Amino acid sequence: MSGDEQALASVWTRPARTKRARPELSREQIVSEAIRLLDEEGIDALTMRRLGSRLGAVAPALYYHVSSKDELLELIVDQIYGEIEVAGESADWRGGAVRTARSLRSVILRHPWFGSVIGEAGLVFLGPNMMRASEDILTLFERGGFTLEQADHALNTLIAYVLGSAISEAAYLTMLARSGQSERDLVEQVWPAAEKAAQPYPRLSKLYAIQHRKNPHGTSEADFDRRLDLFLDGLQTWLSPANSASFESAQMTAES
Repeated sequence: MSGDEQALASVWTRPARTKRARPELSREQIVSEAIRLLDEEGIDALTMRRLGSRLGAVAPALYYHVSSKDELLELIVDQIYGEIEVAGESADWRGGAVRTARSLRSVILRHPWFGSVIGEAGLVFLGPNMMRASEDILTLFERGGFTLEQADHALNTLIAYVLGSAISEAAYLTMLARSGQSERDLVEQVWPAAEKAAQPYPRLSKLYAIQHRKNPHGTSEADFDRRLDLFLDGLQTWLSPANSASFESAQMTAES
């Protein structure tokens, strides 16, 4: 097999099994149990051997449905995307985008290991749940007056913002849980080192001092919504005729 073929190996590209599936185990069971394992013990615990043990199955039964751990990760990512509630039928594109973004954030916080998995999963964009979510988000933006090309840019930027924000938040919450401390106790413990590190940087020093005085509980969701509004404000400008024409001109220039 060539290097290119190996790089494109994916559960979504290999031919489907032609033989009758093993009755004692299904792909859905494997993926569901893998997600339970990840939720309980984190990414380091996920091995095919460990998963088989939890399912009471020998390795061949697992490999009949997924030929590798990489394929399993693709299936896991797509299953998680199936948990997102996309407001594709909403008549209000902005409200629909907010609800969709909040849903994706909630999914990631519910599965804090997701950031590690999505970075390793191959052709995730070919999964049926991912494709369905993408279609619904494109529909939301098109109904709001965006061109299909604008909707595609909006979709990718929205997902990138939520993933970046929520994955960082999930990592922080995981660290907090492992520390066994309250959020305020952890902030107070870290504050002397943060204050010292920021001393040579006046803007960071001022910003850290402001953040230190805030009640950390509940600020993450407010910050998420505030930054999301900034992004949506930017999208709103595309709906004016002048900006829409400018966007289409830039697209034609890039493609020429």
